[in-house]
Amino acid sequence: MTTRPHDALFKSAFELPEHAAALFYAILPPELRDLIAWETLKREAGTFIGTQLGDRHSDLVFSATLGGKPVLLYLLLEHQSTNHPYMPLRMLTYLGLACERHIKKKKGGPLPLIIPVVISHAPGGWTAATTFGELFDPHPASVPGVARLIPSFSLLIEDLSTRTDEDLRDWAQSAFPRVALWLLRDGRDGEELLRSFDQWAAALTSVMQATNGMEAVAQCLRYIALVSGNVTFENFRAKIREQIPAAEEVAMTIAEELHQKGLETGLEKGREEGRREGRQEGRVGVLGKLSSLKFGGMPPEYAALIEAATDEQLERYIERILTADTIDAVFSD
Repeated sequence: MTTRPHDALFKSAFELPEHAAALFYAILPPELRDLIAWETLKREAGTFIGTQLGDRHSDLVFSATLGGKPVLLYLLLEHQSTNHPYMPLRMLTYLGLACERHIKKKKGGPLPLIIPVVISHAPGGWTAATTFGELFDPHPASVPGVARLIPSFSLLIEDLSTRTDEDLRDWAQSAFPRVALWLLRDGRDGEELLRSFDQWAAALTSVMQATNGMEAVAQCLRYIALVSGNVTFENFRAKIREQIPAAEEVAMTIAEELHQKGLETGLEKGREEGRREGRQEGRVGVLGKLSSLKFGGMPPEYAALIEAATDEQLERYIERILTADTIDAVFSD
C-alpha cells in the first residue's frame, strides 16, 4: 500500500485531461476559462517540472491553446493535504523550473503563461499565505519603491473544506473524480465519511461500472482504509455489503492487505524488540562476567539495578567497571 495516499488518489482521479478540464473549468475565473480551447488540453510529461523537487509536488501539468491563437497556456494543478506556510515560494520554484524546461525544450522564444491552481483539503481549511507578498515582513507594498522590485502574484486556492456535496458533483463530469473529491474532503474524518456514505454509494457504483472501474473503486476503498483512522475499515465493509455488494470482493482484498500489513508491522516490531532485548541481555551478561572476574561476584542489590537499567545505563556501567577500584564505584550515580 502507498505511503502517500492523498497524492495517489488525487493523481489517479485527475491525470486524464477530460477529468482535469472539468475541474479547471469549475474553478478558473470565467473570463479566462472562456478563452481556453478545452479540446486542446493535454497532459504534459511527468518530468516537465524537473526532478530537482523529488516527491514534493503533485506534478499534474496540462497545456492548452488560448484565445484561438497558438499561445501556450500551462495549467499547473497542485494538491495540498496540509497548510504549507511557504506555498507561494514553493509555487514560484515550480514556475521557474517550468519556464527553464520550456526554454530548453523550445530552444528559446517567449515563455508560456502558467496558471497555478492549488486544491487544498487541509484540516480546518486553508489558513496559510495565498500571495507572495504575505511571506515578507514588512510587506513589500508597505515600503515605498519596493513593491515593483519584488515578484508579485497570487495563488488560486480551492479549499475543499468550504464546498458542499453539490459543488463537488458539479466540478466533475465523471464519477471517479467526484468520489475522489468527496474522499479528499471527508476521508480523514471516518465518522463523517460513514454518515455520508449512503449519499455517495450510487456514485461509487457508477465508478465501478466505468472502464477500469474495479481498479478505481479499489483506489477509493484503499484510500478509506489508509486515512480514516478513527473508524476501522470493517465498519465500511458493512456499508459496502449493504450498499454496493458487487464491491465486497474488492473490499475483502483490501482488508486482507491491511491484515498482512499489520502482521508484517508486528513481525518487524517483534524483531526489533528481540534485537533490543538481545543486546540488553548481552550487556547484562558482560557485566556479570566482569564483576565476577574483578570483584568476585555481584551483590543482589546491584543485580536488581542491572535488571531495571536502560541501554544507556548498562553502557555506562560497562565503561566504569573497566577502571573502577570497587564495585560500588561502578553503580555510584
